[in-house]
Amino acid sequence: MVPGDGPWMGGAQASSTEALPFDVIDLTPTSVVAFKPAASVDRSSVTSRLSAGGRVSVAPGDVLKVRIFEPYEGSIFPTIQRPGADLGTQRVTDEGTINIPYVGSVAVAGLDLSQIEQRIAGQLKGKAQDPQVIVELVADRTHTVMVSGDVKNPGRVSILDGTRSVVDAINRAGGPFNAANAAAAQVEVVVRRQGQVILTAQYSDLLAGSDISIQKNDEIVVRPNSRTFTVLGAVQKSGNVDLTKPNLTLLEALGQVGGLSDERANKTGVFVFRLGDIQNIPGARARVFRLDLGQPVSIFVAQQFGMQARDVVYVTNAPLYEYNKILSAVYRTFSVVGVGTGSVIPATSF
Repeated sequence: MVPGDGPWMGGAQASSTEALPFDVIDLTPTSVVAFKPAASVDRSSVTSRLSAGGRVSVAPGDVLKVRIFEPYEGSIFPTIQRPGADLGTQRVTDEGTINIPYVGSVAVAGLDLSQIEQRIAGQLKGKAQDPQVIVELVADRTHTVMVSGDVKNPGRVSILDGTRSVVDAINRAGGPFNAANAAAAQVEVVVRRQGQVILTAQYSDLLAGSDISIQKNDEIVVRPNSRTFTVLGAVQKSGNVDLTKPNLTLLEALGQVGGLSDERANKTGVFVFRLGDIQNIPGARARVFRLDLGQPVSIFVAQQFGMQARDVVYVTNAPLYEYNKILSAVYRTFSVVGVGTGSVIPATSF
């Protein structure tokens, strides 16, 4: 007749139910060892040794600067001591060519800068005396990655500017837009390469050493991904709580909601509900962790139990509190009946 504030925990047995199999695990100094948070989330970096150099292949859209010199005065091109040897900048056409005086169109797409210099010099033989060719990449239009989503300056970032990894590219784009207000654990990064997703990870994991190298035409998407756990029952403030760090403990989780309610909480009935990874492991079982805070050692146990996203912490009501709720409901019922019949019910507080 009187609704409760949560499930009746006397029904949580170690056996399974057909609808959702689960196991009940009492948290003790021995059993909590298997559920400790990672002592250190930092890992060895795989991008620190990446070279900023590498072969730069020219593609349509790139802008090149070509200079040609000859060693003797009176030639068709000036000597290196004289100004005016600069032929200006040229955009590589959609056909992959640029135009050179006395030569015409030169196919440069797919070649690096040294190969382009050799090709131009070879096609100038018989027209110029020992030509010396210098080609520079002025504007990179193809060696870029797209950074979009929740960053301060979304757009294309050139990998020729020393951008080697995903974190480098995000930093070039100004970093996560809400970095000042939200933890890195609340930001997700997705990397697509040739239309396929090759990485989905929290930004905090990339900072901890899971960063990967990038290639041209990669797409990097930064988006919010709130990782939360839920606290219900006899606590000071129930609701969803952000998992602000990957190694948050149960004791810290209870502290974030103000702890247990002195008037309501049953300190022997603190439970953590955790779903199994059914998506990746079809036979995974859910777990219910039970903690008795009436034991002094349980404080240390709570400091060693690691929280995970989507966990549900439920603190049961004390038996006396439930008993008072029943008496209060019965008293209110008799009060209504007494008013209807004209009898007087003494004012009693339960």
